[in-house]
Amino acid sequence: MGSYVPSTPAERQEMLKAIGLSDYRELYRDVPESMYLDHPLDVPAGMSELEVSRAVSAMAAKNKVFSTILRGAGAYDHYIPSIVKYIPAKEEFLTAYTPYQAEMSQGILQSIFEYQTMICELTGMDVSNASVYDGATAAAEAAAMCRDRKRKVTLVSAAAHPDVINTIRTYCYGAGEELRIVPAKDGKTDLDALKEMLTPDVASFYVQQPNFNGLFEDAEALGEAVHAAGAMYVMGCNPIALAIMKTPRDCGADVAVGEGQPLGMPIGYGGPYLGFMVTTTKHMRKLPGRIVGETVDSKGERAYVLSLQAREQHIRREKASSNICSNEALCALTAGLYMATMGPQGMADAARQSMAKAHYLADALCAIPGIALKYPGEYFDEFVVEMPKADEALKALEEAGILGGLPVEGGVLWCATEKASREALDRAAAIVKEVCAG
Repeated sequence: MGSYVPSTPAERQEMLKAIGLSDYRELYRDVPESMYLDHPLDVPAGMSELEVSRAVSAMAAKNKVFSTILRGAGAYDHYIPSIVKYIPAKEEFLTAYTPYQAEMSQGILQSIFEYQTMICELTGMDVSNASVYDGATAAAEAAAMCRDRKRKVTLVSAAAHPDVINTIRTYCYGAGEELRIVPAKDGKTDLDALKEMLTPDVASFYVQQPNFNGLFEDAEALGEAVHAAGAMYVMGCNPIALAIMKTPRDCGADVAVGEGQPLGMPIGYGGPYLGFMVTTTKHMRKLPGRIVGETVDSKGERAYVLSLQAREQHIRREKASSNICSNEALCALTAGLYMATMGPQGMADAARQSMAKAHYLADALCAIPGIALKYPGEYFDEFVVEMPKADEALKALEEAGILGGLPVEGGVLWCATEKASREALDRAAAIVKEVCAG
């Protein structure tokens, strides 16, 4: 293998001589002798390509691969068209790093611009950034952009995803600001409690739609209450559900965020995922991260640039609300390809099938004695049931190659997407029934 050090031995000696040294060890003369590594590292010998392939395959064989996945809770098993996997794997995209000389990277900028446009169309909002690290980060960044000198408190619905709540809590802790949790009632945000908690020091309120329990919140009523108190309204959204439900704009949101994983990204040990962020024109100068804009060059041809950089931390850092200066470009490209490939009708079909299959599974489970829905209300592709012998049932499903629901407080959170066949749902329900009847 070649050396990663670009200079030659002669050049290195010349540099040492210029500073009055003869050996690199002299650079570290203040380091105690006991800390030097004076023997070779115990690194195994190299292997051939065939040997590496066998070793990696043996490690991969330890993974449990489920034929059916009936668990969501933030990561969802949707079908990914082949082209969505193929194009981002091209080395022009896969190996590209952050565009420091941005305007030279017209292809990357165009892919981000197309992604931003489609996210705005999906949410009904005006401006999207180029993405952030994941959905939880997007929610925390949204809370940060809503704070000002007079309003610093962040309210979060107790029915939001626990990981999102904890991420917002971490951001608030780091900024020295306060987080208050709005209690839930019957699995959804308690509107009366929210109204009481909307004090003059509250900057924003975050709610998830649909929420962690799978239920649809009364998002419009929540938004009206928040705005009546002079605070900003942040909605966390499932992008697949957005294909058939009211947009954040329709519900009065000032900022909409969400986890973009369902848009063509596989479930891969928690990442890499994608956080999307959109807002209205009124608040676009507070939006963190990159924004790609369209303009014309000196010849009048269409060109893409990084827009509104004056609001970013590397230019006006004393006024910046965020230190994010990067984006998930490859994941954003994947999301854009997914949305372009599926189209509005395809995404709506995936959403309707997911919703229909979740209700089919819920009906099948609730037909089993002792199992019932934990919460009343409409739900999308997830629901919580109270069930006996939950641990035994989930273990039996796992042995049959089915990943069952997620155990949560008071029950099990189930999910179904368009990938789950009726046969698979019937088989899962039959296994649960056999365990519960035993």
